[in-house]
Formats: sequence, structure tokens, C-alpha cells
Amino acid sequence: MRVVTFGEMLMRLTTDPTARLQQTNQFSFYYGGKEANVAVSLANFGVNTSYISRVPLNLIGDTCERYLRGCSVDTSFLLKGGDRLGLYFVESGIGNRPGQVIYDRKFSSFSQIKKENIEWDRILEGVELFHTTGITLALSEELQEITIEGMKRAKEQGIKVSFDFNYRAKLWSQQEASIVIQKALPYVDIAFCNHMDAIYLLNIEPVEEELTHKEKLQYYYDNIRELYPNIELFASTKRDVKSSSVHFLQGYLYREGMLEQTATYTIEPIIDRIGGGDAYAAGILYGILHRWNPIDMVRFATGASVLKHTVKGDGNAFSVPEVEQFIQSINQEINR
Repeated sequence: MRVVTFGEMLMRLTTDPTARLQQTNQFSFYYGGKEANVAVSLANFGVNTSYISRVPLNLIGDTCERYLRGCSVDTSFLLKGGDRLGLYFVESGIGNRPGQVIYDRKFSSFSQIKKENIEWDRILEGVELFHTTGITLALSEELQEITIEGMKRAKEQGIKVSFDFNYRAKLWSQQEASIVIQKALPYVDIAFCNHMDAIYLLNIEPVEEELTHKEKLQYYYDNIRELYPNIELFASTKRDVKSSSVHFLQGYLYREGMLEQTATYTIEPIIDRIGGGDAYAAGILYGILHRWNPIDMVRFATGASVLKHTVKGDGNAFSVPEVEQFIQSINQEINR
């Protein structure tokens, strides 16, 4: 089996949680990006995964490629060109102070990619699953056309198309996102979205507040499926935040009208939240590739996401046996 992910590679610059952005003179840096993180997780799970992006033709671009190869991600289709790698700054939260993100990604190598740079027929040869996100759609009109064309080509070739809504208000408006995402959805088989996406991006009428989260999700996924019957599977997480250091996480998966949910995991302390959703998406995709039943899929994905919160960096660093051992055991003893 082979998977392709398509999106922008970024460098993250992160403060120590004890200092604000304007106070710091030192950052930790990591390479990542939504689709890159999914590729890294899947490669850690032993899946043959290719990452499609464009990075600068300089030492920074070479270091990006070295990072990906070190994570066993195939970079055969990684393009080089342009002047800069996109950046984002993270002011780490702690206790009751939330974190915040500042993007510096305009005019990046990836955002200036052209249609003629991407050979979809060659890229998609022998591929079983194609994954991308709404963040890629947000970066330029050219990328909207390129991405949707890739999704369309994949669909025509019988390749499963996975799409994570990943709405980011700092990149585009709800109105812009709604128009473009609705153009992409007819080509999607696997959708990562939640109730907020259903209301604000797909214009589905809100349901009564008295319902449980599971009942609400059932309603929204039922309604999205009526609009887009091509979508076979929906997945999302529910995150309750006690503080920046303590979260409660549940996983949800909808298929054939049935919604499965996991137990609630307490994550305390959180070492690094970024990439947790991508680890979850990779866990779901791994289960799909291996034709697991829905409850096993969502348990594995949630366990992978919880574990990601315990390590620094954007990409997950756990293997399939490690995730399986974690979800099978509730104790925190050292594995000897």
C-alpha cells in the first residue's frame, strides 16, 4: 500500500512556556505542517508514504528533506524552488494562559507553486490513499485549483481521498472557506470535520443545545452525508480544556450511519499539543488501510493522538505496537 499527502512544509519557532513572545530571545524549532505530520505518523506506522510539497532550493530546503527522510517519508516528489520556507511562531501556553500562533508564510516556496509543477498522473501511480487539508486550499487560488485537480484525479483512479477541513481563521474567512471546501467535497471519501465545520462552513442548521455531543455529531454527520453521499467516513475528536496543561480527549468515528466513540483520556501534563490532530488523522487512515472495524480504528487513532501530546515536535514518534500497548493498558508503569 502507498499513501500520498500534499501540503506545505513549515518551520515552527516555539517559545519556552515561561516567557511571552516579546520577552524571549530563544526559540525551539521544529519542521512540520499538517500533511507532513500525517506523512510522518504513517511512516512511523510502517506505511509507504510520499509527501508532496515545495521547499526552497537552499540549505533550509535540504534540511527539510533530511528531516522527512529521517522519518522514513519518501521525498521523490518533493519540489525545490522559491525563496523561503513558511514559518509560524508559537507562544506556548501554560496553566490558565492559552497558547497563540502567528503565521509568517506569505510568498513561501509552496504558496507560489504552479500547476505545471505538479504531475498528478505520475504522483498518483500505485497510490491507495491521497490526503490533504483545507489549509492547503487557503493558501492561494492556484493551490485551490491544483489541490482539487489532484483530488479529482485520485477519485477517477479509484484512490481513496482523505480531507481534513482544518479551518484556520488567520488564513481565510468562513465565507471563503465555505465556497472552496464545498467545491472539494464531491471528491472526498474520508472527512475529518466537527460540528462547528458543519454549522459555519456547510451551513447546516444548528441542533438543540440540550443534546449530548454524540447526539449532535450524529445529526451533523447524517446531514453532511445527505449533501455528500460520496463521503464514506467522518472522524473528529472532542477536546475539553481544563488548562493549557490538562486536556480531556475523546475520539469519534462515523460510518454507515453509526457513530462510535472512545472513552475519555486525561492528558496531563501536555508537553506539546501541536500535531495531536494529525496523529489522530493518521491513526484513522492506518485503520482504513488495514480494513479495521470502526471501534478499533477510533481507539487506535485516539491513543496515537494522546501519545503525541507527550513529546515535543510536530510529528508523532510512536510505532503501531507502542500505540496498541498504550491503549490496552491503563497503568503508567515502565515497559521492561
